[in-house]
Amino acid sequence: MLATAQTAIKDAAERLGYGPEVIAALLEAEAEHIFEIEVNGRSFPAYRVQHNSKLGPYKGGIRFHPHVNIDEVRALATLMSFKTAAVGLPLGGGKGGVAVDPKELTREEIEELARRYARHLAPHIGSGKDIPAPDVNTNAEIIDWMVDEYEKTLGKPDKGSFTGKSMAGGGSEGREAATGRGGVIALAEFLKARGLQNKPLTVALQGFGNVGYFFAKTLREFPNLKLIAVANSKHTWVQTGGIDVTNAVHVPSGTPRPEALHDLAHATAEPAALITSIKADILVLAALEDSVTEANAGDVKANIIVELANGPVSTAAAERLQGKGVTILPDVIANAGGVIVSYLEWKQNKEGRHWTEVEVNRQLADILTKASDAMLERAEAKNLNLKQAAFELAVERIVAG
Repeated sequence: MLATAQTAIKDAAERLGYGPEVIAALLEAEAEHIFEIEVNGRSFPAYRVQHNSKLGPYKGGIRFHPHVNIDEVRALATLMSFKTAAVGLPLGGGKGGVAVDPKELTREEIEELARRYARHLAPHIGSGKDIPAPDVNTNAEIIDWMVDEYEKTLGKPDKGSFTGKSMAGGGSEGREAATGRGGVIALAEFLKARGLQNKPLTVALQGFGNVGYFFAKTLREFPNLKLIAVANSKHTWVQTGGIDVTNAVHVPSGTPRPEALHDLAHATAEPAALITSIKADILVLAALEDSVTEANAGDVKANIIVELANGPVSTAAAERLQGKGVTILPDVIANAGGVIVSYLEWKQNKEGRHWTEVEVNRQLADILTKASDAMLERAEAKNLNLKQAAFELAVERIVAG
């Protein structure tokens, strides 16, 4: 993932005529914090990478997962720098994590882990320095613990030091739905630019966790876009007549069941891998990185791919797909809804305000529409693919500072 991100940055910078020193500065992290957290006699590797702050405070999530390592955190911090720049936010990029399986800890141990993580990093984070947020296996409750510990450590309030907080803790309306909603906004703007906004199109969705769930729910606002397939890690469900999510409930495990998607009650469960080869106009990848690789790229039948996960299409697969005319809406734009609403939460905290969900969604749409249009215009003007265009814009903004 790190090599892929750095290649995209380097290629964009070279096309723009920047020299080796500028490129080296774009690739190198400004600070790395590598430490250990001890909880009940067990030690867990912990990380926070602060990649680039030329546009503003570092911004990025904290994940608790057994596979967390320094290279993954570096890659995600790097990508966040260019995601915030690509959508025009006054923020930089960071990422953090702890190599731990939360399922092996009690709730009390998870709280202690979170508090010790925040305590260790307290001198290096804050609303004007670095603003962490939840990520894999972290949530509003964990972030609330971190805010509390951070404020105790510094001896002063700073609600804008973290985002993704609970409503009671200063969180924002619309945050949970933001990434999925943002994916629909970016897709709609692309379809509008291509004159497809009113055409009947079919959609296949890989992943029905938080992001996929809210993508599917928001998709109902566009009746010409018909969801015909949903998949998780175990199964793919196909209904060519359309899948109704009107009464869907959120299933955090990402496992569609009849009570989650009532219209799937009589659908046949197919193998999970089938989703990438479904005959649909649009394939939305909202699960994991490298869902489409050289091995299965030839099976893809969609003409449009939306990257709602980070890096779900490998570099080699992207080149092959684009070579046969498939358009890939890149993750740096398509899944930026989450960081945009995190920015809006931070802004509300700084101003001592709390906006309605309608207002948050309005500002999300405004920011993401402008970013999508800028990417589409750059791609058209310079005959670039959308990822190349997005990275060029991001590189220009970071270099200009």
